[in-house]
Parts: sequence; C-alpha cells; structure tokens
Amino acid sequence: MPEPTKKDETPNGEKESVAPDSSEAPMPTPEISLEVSPPPPEQPVETEGKDPQPIEVIKPVQPEPVENGSKEPEPEAVVVGAKEQVESVNSEVKEEAPSPCSPPLPATVKEEAEPVVTEVNQPPEPVVTVVTPPPPPPPEPVVTDVTQPPEPVVTVVTPPPPPPPPPHPEPVVTEVTQLPEPVVTVVTPPPPHPEPVVTKVTQLPEPVVTVVTPPPQPVVTLVTPPPPPPPEPVVTVQVTPPPPPAGLEECVCLCKCTNMCMCICKNVCVYIDKDDDATTNTPSPPPPPDDSVHVSAMGRKDSVWSLGEGQAPEDLDKPVDTPPLSSLLIERPQGGSITVGGDISFVAKVEAQDLLRKPTIKWFKGKWMDLASKTGKHLQLKETFDRRTKIHTFEMHIIKAKDNYAGNYRCEVTYKDKFDSCSFDLEVKELEQSQSVDIRSAFKRSSEGHEDAGDLDFSGLLKHREPKQDETPEVDVWEILKSARPDQYEKIAFEYGITDLRGLLKRLKKTKKEEKKSEAFAKKLDPAYQADKGGKIRLVVDLADPTVELKWYKNGQEIRPTPKFIFEQKGTQRILVINNCGLNDDAAYSVAAGEEKCTTELFVKELPVKITKGIEAVKTTVNERIELECEVSEEGAQVKWCKNGVEVPTGPRSRYRVKSDGLKHWLIIDDASKEDTGTFSLMASGGTSEAKVQVELKPLKIIQDLQDMTVLLGQPLKMHCEIFPGNVPGRWYRNGQLIQSNDRINILQRAKNHRLEIVNSTLHDAGDYTFVPEGYSQSLCAKIHIVDPPRVHLESLNFPDNTVTIVAGNKLRVEIPISGEPAPRVVWMKGERVILDSGHRVRAETFPDHTSLTIDIAEKEDTGNYKIVLQNEAGEAGASVKVKVVDIPDPPEVPLVTEVGGDWCSMTWEPPIYDGGSPILGYFIERKKKQSSRWMRLNFDLNKETTFEPKKMIEGVPYEVRVFAVNAIGVSKPSEPSKAFVPLAVTSEPTMLVVDDVTDTTVTMKWRPPDTIGAAGLDGYLVEYCIEGTDDWRVTNKELTEKTKYTITGLPPEAKILVRVRAINAAGASTPRTLQHSILVKEVIEPPKIRIPRHLKQTYTRKVGEAVNLVIPFMGKPRPKVSWLKEGQTVDPTQVTIRNTDCDSIIFIRKAERKHSGMYDMKVEVENHVDTAIVDIQIVDLPGPPQCVKIDEVWGGNVALDWTPPKDNGNAAITGYTIQKADKKTMEWYTCIEHYHRTCITITELVVGNEYYFRIYSENMVGLSEGATQTKDSALIVKEGMQLKNPEYIDHDFKEPPKFTQPLINTFAIAGYNATLNCSVRANPRPKVIWMKNKIAIIDDPRYRMFSNQGVCTLEIRKPSPYDGGMYSCKAINDLGDALVECKLEVKVPTQD
Repeated sequence: MPEPTKKDETPNGEKESVAPDSSEAPMPTPEISLEVSPPPPEQPVETEGKDPQPIEVIKPVQPEPVENGSKEPEPEAVVVGAKEQVESVNSEVKEEAPSPCSPPLPATVKEEAEPVVTEVNQPPEPVVTVVTPPPPPPPEPVVTDVTQPPEPVVTVVTPPPPPPPPPHPEPVVTEVTQLPEPVVTVVTPPPPHPEPVVTKVTQLPEPVVTVVTPPPQPVVTLVTPPPPPPPEPVVTVQVTPPPPPAGLEECVCLCKCTNMCMCICKNVCVYIDKDDDATTNTPSPPPPPDDSVHVSAMGRKDSVWSLGEGQAPEDLDKPVDTPPLSSLLIERPQGGSITVGGDISFVAKVEAQDLLRKPTIKWFKGKWMDLASKTGKHLQLKETFDRRTKIHTFEMHIIKAKDNYAGNYRCEVTYKDKFDSCSFDLEVKELEQSQSVDIRSAFKRSSEGHEDAGDLDFSGLLKHREPKQDETPEVDVWEILKSARPDQYEKIAFEYGITDLRGLLKRLKKTKKEEKKSEAFAKKLDPAYQADKGGKIRLVVDLADPTVELKWYKNGQEIRPTPKFIFEQKGTQRILVINNCGLNDDAAYSVAAGEEKCTTELFVKELPVKITKGIEAVKTTVNERIELECEVSEEGAQVKWCKNGVEVPTGPRSRYRVKSDGLKHWLIIDDASKEDTGTFSLMASGGTSEAKVQVELKPLKIIQDLQDMTVLLGQPLKMHCEIFPGNVPGRWYRNGQLIQSNDRINILQRAKNHRLEIVNSTLHDAGDYTFVPEGYSQSLCAKIHIVDPPRVHLESLNFPDNTVTIVAGNKLRVEIPISGEPAPRVVWMKGERVILDSGHRVRAETFPDHTSLTIDIAEKEDTGNYKIVLQNEAGEAGASVKVKVVDIPDPPEVPLVTEVGGDWCSMTWEPPIYDGGSPILGYFIERKKKQSSRWMRLNFDLNKETTFEPKKMIEGVPYEVRVFAVNAIGVSKPSEPSKAFVPLAVTSEPTMLVVDDVTDTTVTMKWRPPDTIGAAGLDGYLVEYCIEGTDDWRVTNKELTEKTKYTITGLPPEAKILVRVRAINAAGASTPRTLQHSILVKEVIEPPKIRIPRHLKQTYTRKVGEAVNLVIPFMGKPRPKVSWLKEGQTVDPTQVTIRNTDCDSIIFIRKAERKHSGMYDMKVEVENHVDTAIVDIQIVDLPGPPQCVKIDEVWGGNVALDWTPPKDNGNAAITGYTIQKADKKTMEWYTCIEHYHRTCITITELVVGNEYYFRIYSENMVGLSEGATQTKDSALIVKEGMQLKNPEYIDHDFKEPPKFTQPLINTFAIAGYNATLNCSVRANPRPKVIWMKNKIAIIDDPRYRMFSNQGVCTLEIRKPSPYDGGMYSCKAINDLGDALVECKLEVKVPTQD
C-alpha cells in the first residue's frame, strides 16, 4: 500500500484527506417532486436560469459547518473505503468552492443550501445505449439553462428501461450554468419515446463530481437518436438528497460535517462501507480539465483564447480611439488558417533606420485582450534585431492551437508620437475524423504529457454519434487491475474505456488477492484518528519484532519526547500519546520500524462555542450609557458583535468598546445617540444572540430665542440662543444653506447655550438664519441685515504705487474690486474726460463686485492717471490708478572703437534716446567680419556699462560692432554698425624719406610706406621736426596723414630743421625714419598750372544717389590758392565738399542729387599768376511715365497707340519706350516691344475675341520709369463683319481668411546644423506672414531666413544653438482675418564619444 502523506505532500501534488470514524447518523430518505413542462409544438425549448419553471429550488435546513482544524479551507479530495476502493468517478474540478459565508445568491435564483438533483430512474435490468448521429440537418436540442453554481456540481444519471428505439425528434439537453449551490440534475424521458440524455456543464468555477448509481450488473449505455417526430416534453424533477448507495452505510465529508451530502463546504462527500475491516487510503486524482468548457481555460495561464476574454459582441461596432497612423511596419502579419493542434507564426518587421531606440509592440486578441501576460505553452513572443539591415523583427508563435484560438488579432507598434497597427485573422479548422467513432475511445482521456491530459471529450461524443458496437480490449484488464495499486484503478478504467467502475470494483473485490504480510508490524496504525480540541489521543502499533528500533514522524519530521508527545510501550505494543490536542496537531503521522513504515492521519475537531446567556433588550434616552452583556460556554472564545447585521467597529476612535472577562462579554456605548437604535447581536461559532436597543430624545424647551440684528459691514456678528436639554447638538442655516465652522465662523455650544460668531461680517452674511436642534422638528429663526458704504479696493491689485504697466500694442484690462450696499454708481475719468462704456478702444465697464478699464491696443498716449468715483446712498469714495505704457527701447547710438589691439579693441556708445518707459537693464554686443553678414553675440549676460572690450579677434581682419539695448520689455533693434576697424600690429619704419619742396615757411617731405606693414594695416603717418642743434621734436600734423607726402608749415625763414616720420596704426607708432641732413627753409616761386583729367574734359554724368568724387591736380609754388564757383555763385559747403591740397583739389558729393548738376569753375592763384578750368557735372535720374496714352484706332487684330513724352525726362534724354499689353480676363502683362523711340505704334497679331489694355514705360540712360501710363479704355478685337455681344458675368469671390492647411509640427534640431520649420496657408488676398519666437516677432534677425512660395511658409534657423529652442509660431493676416499655428523646437547638442 502506498504511503499516505499530509496535504500538499501527497504524490503528484494531489490533495487528500482521511475519513474519520463512521459514527454519524445515516442520511434520510429523499423526497421527490415531479414537474413536467412540454415544449411548444414545432419549436425547441430553451430555458434560462432566470425562469423558475424547469427547475424548482428547494432550500432545506443548512447544517453548521465544522472546521477540520486548518485555518485555510480544506482542498477537494475523494476518499473511499478499503472494501470498494473507488466508489465514484469524479468529474473535472474547476476551482475552489467559496467559504461557508458565501455572498448572497443572485436575485434570479432562490438561495440554496442543498444540491438540486436531476436523476433518471434506474431499472433493475442492464441498459444498452447506442449513440448514432442524427440525419442532417440535426434538430435543435431542448436546453435547460441554470445559473452557474459556485459549489460542486453532482450529476447522478441512472439508465432508463430498455424500450425499443422509436423515432424521436431531438435529444434532451440539460445545461447547468452558474448555480450558486451544488446542482444535481435528473432527467426522466417519457415512456413512449425514450430520449438520449446528455448533460452539459459549462462555466463551472467549482469542482464537478459525477456519481453514477451502479445497477446490479455492468451497464452498457446505448443512445439512438431517432428521426424527428413531434417534440417531446421536458421533465424536470427536484429531489432532496438521496440516501447512501446500496452497500454503503454512511456518508463522510472531509470537513467532518454531520449532514453528509448536504454539506456546503469545499470538500467532496464519499461513502464508507462499515463492513470493511481495514480502510485503505486511495486518493483518486481528479480528471484533467475539459477543453470544451471555457471557464477551465480561464484558470490556466497559457489558455488565453477563451471566448470569455475576447471582445464583447456589443463592443464590435464601437470605435477604437487610436493615434493617427504612420508607416512604421515594413512587413505586416498576414492572416492564416491551421488545424486543431497545429502551430503557426505571425511576423511583423519595423525599420529602425530613423529610430533612436527600440519601438514598443503589443499583440491583442479581439479589441482589448493584451497577449503579453498570456505567454506560456501555447503562446510565445519573440523579438530580434538585425544590425546589418537595421530591422526589428517581432514574432508571435501559437503552439498546438485549439478551437477557441480562432478570431481577429491586432498588432500595434508605437514610437514616440508615431503609431501603426495591423489586424489579421486566424482560422482554426477541426481535424477530419472518420464517420465511425468508438464510444469507448471517445470517453478515453487525451494524450499524456499535455496540459489537457485527463479530459473527457464529451463534445467529441456528441459530434460523432454513429452506432458502433463496443470492442473488447485485447489485453486482460482483470490481470492489470489485480497487479495495480488501488489509486491506479480509475486511470486504468479510463485508459481501457471501462464506464462501470463501481461494478468492476465489486467484482474485483470478490476475487481473492494475496496480501503481503508485514515483517515488522503485527498490527499497523489505523488509517485515520479523530480527537477533540484539548483532548488526548493514543496511536498504537503492534510490532512483530519487539527489538526493532522505532521512530515516530509528524509530517515527515521526527518526533522527540516532550510533555506533549509521550512514548509508551506495553509488551509488543508501542504507543504515542498526544496530550492537549490543538489545531496544529492536525497532521499526518507515521512510524518507521526498520525499512517498513505505516502512516495515519489525525483530525482535531474544534467544539463549537455556545451562548449560555443571551443579550437583553435596552430602552434609554440619548447621552446615557448602554451596556450589553452576554455569556458563552468557553473562556477566551472569539465572538463578533454586530449591529443590524453589520460588524461593530471597535477601533481606538470608535464609539463602541468591547470587554470580556472569562465567559462574559460586554459591548459598551458611553454616550448613546439616536443612531444607536437598532438590533445588536453577538455571534459565536455555536450560536447567535440578539436584542433590540432603542434610544429616544428628550423633550425640547426654548429658554432664549434668536434676535433680529442690523450689522455694519466688517463688524463682528454674534447670535445666541438657549435651549433645554443642554447636550443636544444643532445645525445653523443661512437662507436654507448649512453653515460650516471655519476660520471666520465659529459655532460654539456650551451646555444649553448655542452661539454663532462671525468675526468680520460680509454682505453674504445677510439673510435668514435658522438654528435646528438635532433630532427635533422645532427651529429658531432670526433676520440679519448688512449695510456698507462704497469702497474701492485697490490693495487687492498688488500694483506698486497703484501703477499698472502695459506693453505698447497689447490689450490692457484693469479689474478693480468695489464694494457697497446698495451697489454704487461708478464713473471713470482721465483728466476732465469721462470714459464711457461705449468707447471703441478705451472703455469702462461696471459689474456688481468690480469695475474694469479696458484699452484694446495700448498706445504711448494712454499713459496717465485715471480717476474712479463711486457713489451710493451710504456715501462717496474715490481712487486713482496710474497707467504706464512701456515699449522696447530705441537702438543705441553708433558705437565708437576707441582703441585697437592685436586681437581686441575697446568700444563705447551712448544710451538710446528713448528707453521705452522702462529703465535700461543692459546691452548685448555683436560683431561680425566686414565682408560677412553673420553677426555673433559677444555676451550672453547683460553688460551694464556703455563700454565693452571684444576679444579673440583675428589680426588683420576688418570687423564691425553693433549694440542692442535691453529693458524689461525686450530687446531693441540693433544700432548702426560701427566704423570698420582692424586689429593692428606696429609696422616697420617708413623708407626713402626725401625733401620734395621748400618754401620760405614750408618744407614738403616725401617717403615710401614701410617694408613690413603686417596684417594690422596702416592708419597713417605722423611727421615731426626740430630745429638743428636742439632735441625738441614737434608734431606737425595733429591728424594722421594717409599720404606719403606732407608739407610742414609755419617754419621760420632761412632756418635749418631736421625731419622724421612715424607709421601709425591701431597698435601704435613705428620706429621713426629721420632725414640724415638738415633742410634750409627758403622759398622758390613757380607759376600755377591746372591739369584737367581727360574724363573731366567732357560732361561728367552720375546717377541720383551715387557719390561724386573728382580729383583735379595742379602745380605751382608757393602753395597756390584754389577757389570754386558754380554758375558764378559760391559753392554751398553743405551740399558739396571741397578739399584742397598743395597739388590737387577734390570735389566730393556723398549722395548726388539733380540740383548738383551745373558748370563748376576752378581758379588757381600764385601771387599774380592765375590759372582756371571748367568742370560740367550732370546728375541724372529715372524718367517719369509717358503722358496721355490713348488708343487711336482698332482694326482687325491691330491697335494703334499714341502718347506724349513724359514731363520729367530725369535730366537725361529719353532713349526709348517699353509697350506692354494685358488681357482683360487675366490682367497679366506681357511686353510687346522694348527700346521703341517713337511716340506712336501699331500693335499687331492680337487675338480675336480678347479685350486688351496697354501701358507704356519711358526709358533714359538710367533705366525704365518707376511707373507706367495705362490706357483708360480697352481695345476689343472683333472679327470683321461680326459683332459679338459680351455676356455679363458675376465674378466669383475668391476671398477667404487665412487657414493653415498644414500646421507646424514639433521638431528636434542638432546644434550647429540648419533647421527649418514648414507650414502651408491658404488665403485670398495674399496674407502677411509673421514668424514669432516665444510670442515675440522675428524682425531683421540675420540668424533667421523666411521664405514664402505658393502658400508654403518656411523659417530657416541658421546653425541653431540651445538658446534658439522654444515655442515658434507662424501668424497669417489679411483683411478677412488671421490664423496662428505653433510648434516646439528643441535643440540638442550632439555628444562626443
């Protein structure tokens, strides 16, 4: 016999228990009630669990469950006696049953404590049943649907008498679903037409046990569905529990309950034969779950394909909210079909070329069932990544598919803001089976090694019902059973198709079997023992050899002698005495004698706690003490106090206190309230005692009533009343609204006094006040009136000095809270002007609790003081608010570079004239190379001073600098660039210094530039001299001369001097070059001579706006005197700049204008010698348009035009005209002829039917005139001999406000690489597009370039930095409206590996 173990130590992880002594009373005889419900004539009958007609639920007396010593519910198990080994066949076990305190039953089914039995009457003769498939189409079955039970379902089927198989329309199917208690269904077919009986159990969360009552002989079941005659009635029988089967005298439940099969515990009841001398512990493993039952699939991890977990039918039409799709999947999973038990894979691929990290994928079945948590034997998910091709591969493998795996699947891929999905279908086909089905093989268990091993394929039996004789197994089953262990009988019966296991075991019991005699034990332990809690038990074993060493074990652990465990011996008997048995002693015990071992199990029974003295009813008033007392039969017993069936809270903050002393238990309520009225009960394991508690109120008496009051706003409000009894709480109401205590309102109660105090009364505090004592219908009332003079609450604005600052161009709305009762009249004034509420740009509005001043577009003129005047009956109040309109400052003055170094310079500038109404916070400085257009900011922190030193410049490269002023509003426009400067280094000394000319007071020196100038360049030269014999060097030129020739003036005649020259640049002065010998100052006379350049001998022509710079050299000694005249008048020095030197005269005009044209006379004098010259200067401009363009004649495809020359020829001769034409339909202009010299022309080759306009530009040496003269009338080209009447059409209005057809999208950019933002807008007329960063318009910023082509707007950010990140917006505006789109730009700095 195999060694039994305790609970979870049983073989194969099965759970079992040992039956206690069979001393319980037998089960009473069941009572049977019969009810017949015939179906409709030509329609199958389907009965739901809500219909009480097919099955009537009978509620017998429910016995009290008795715990078996374990804190957790006992597992399900089946134990049989040694006489019959296995007496019943268990159907599949679904889930654990609920505890005895299960929730109430559904409303559609009556509460049951006993099973409902469906039984087929058993005849004394064997019954043969043959299953044959009905002819197609099969008639629909009659279905009886019962609510699913949470308790075990027991189906007892007794074969009917064997009448001949007459024709029958359809089988009777009894479907049991969702019963709250164990259900036993008995179906009795009518005598004339016996029907096949099929019991279908679906969605059972509890174990299902099927007990088949054995006939005297083996039973062979034959079911033959006949052809369809008229429908038969459905017979439903409700019976009380049956007595034990024949030969079995007692029913034993593993929970030790005394009500046999009526037990509501989780265990399974079995029958024990009293005649059996020695019981055998033979646990029967429950059959594996059936795949046809969907609920069982829900309990397994890998069975994720249950229909119950899919999408509900009503949800199929509901839209699924998903983000917009984008193409992430480059290969999508395709649907497919497989047979049951086959494998299939679905593959999805995502290209990761543009992805920074792995995308997220999810697999779904139906609408919402995520398959990620359902992986197991039947479902596997796999992910791979190919680094060469940059492709992610996601696979879903379905292994050994089942029928319910079919359906719609979905694959979803997400990456940041991108999303893609694909749906596909899986079709699972059934295996093709032969028409002939073996009944025995249909009842065999499925193949071993699978999760479904042990399932009974009842669905397969129903599908294939062809008649076939059962075949006798080729092997000798008797020999196999004789040599097998008892716990293997059920497995062998299923393996060889034995359906009548009970009869087989009875027959096997009659056969003699040799039992191996134990060598160590003369008498072993009994299979099970039972003891009461706190009692004493003796385990006795008789040894065959007293000298054998003996060891006792408890749950596999060796037992050592203790006061609790005492070892005794009496002759060959060895006794283990267990004293004071507790729940932890409920275990498996074993004794080992040498190599042999015998085991037993001890069950400790806990006695119920009974109530010896019940609770007495209590009637009292509020605020009294209530004490409920009860007495039980056991000290320290666990009891539960309840009020109205709900457990009483007994925590530290609870009003209820629980006390116990010995056998007595108390529930104490110190301060009783009316809510304590109810039924209180005490529950113990052996009974319940309850009593009613009634708490009533005391009569109310008003000692002092509330008084009406008038209170000034802001003053405290105190209300008082006095009532009896004094400990009654109450509630205060204002205008019917409950008043809650807070920081401003205090609600006080001291004995009989009730007070309501409001610290500072407000207008909301006015109204009708009511005090309602709790629990009473009486109330106390009073009226409160609040009055208040008008006030302006400027302090709530939090504006310094009541000054509101607004940026120009923005909208200003100042809301000032006001108060007063009644509501005051408000007047806004600026100076003496009253601001009305109907103003267009500036308006004032008044509301009950505030007044507002609104300025739609703030202007600089809106700055000033605004006065507010409030008046009402209680008085008058006034206040003033100052509005200050601020703007960005003006640009600073042009910066000056005061000093230049090798790679630095020093610059200074003047602050802007207008600071925008806000103090200047600092300045930003930018520089650029002169030949570049890219400005670079030199400081990111504001420069507070008006000086700055740019550094890190390249020597020899010319630079320009500019300055931005910054105030609290923003950054100004840039200043004008400074004069270009070059970081310079000191040059070498000038070379070849010689004397060029000498006069009585002057000496002219010449030299050549230094040999080494360097990258810094050369600014000019400094000439110095000293009298020979002295060392006093004097500077002759205060300003540097850029020429290599200079005349030293103011020298004493006939003096000898020394001369030296220095080269000067930004880096400083070079080493001087000194003349080797002295110079004698003595004058030489030379007559003057003007040398007119060749190009000035003719008229000198320049365009308006160009610079005029003429150099006219001359000769003469001493230095000639030069004078200029224009048209006989002195030249205005403000218009024309003239600079004279010793050898030439320069006439310079920065921007030439037409008034500068004329004859300029030059005169050179040396004492009495004179020379003159004339220079003719002509300043030309674009001509004006022609005058009076008209159509002279129209004939055929020709039009004759005539016009007059323009009034203004631009101070130059007209060189020609440009004629253009335009069709009236399109008004697109095309050039007909250019450089035309006449004032009349004939335009030919015009299209017949078109109507033309013409315009003409005039042209001179400067170019075409800015405007053109257009003909007032149009020329209609008409075919000769025909007159075409032009229909009138109403032009379609294509105008529309701006609308963005493609918005901006959030973008990431890499620092240093150009980034672009794109959007498209549609509007007519063409809109004005404004780009903004952080709500500030981008204007004339060289870092940004803006394009607009055919409605596509582009902003290019040149080499952005992290500071360029932010919110960018594009705004389009035309006469019909505006539109705005925004996006976020984030600039990332690339990391270096």
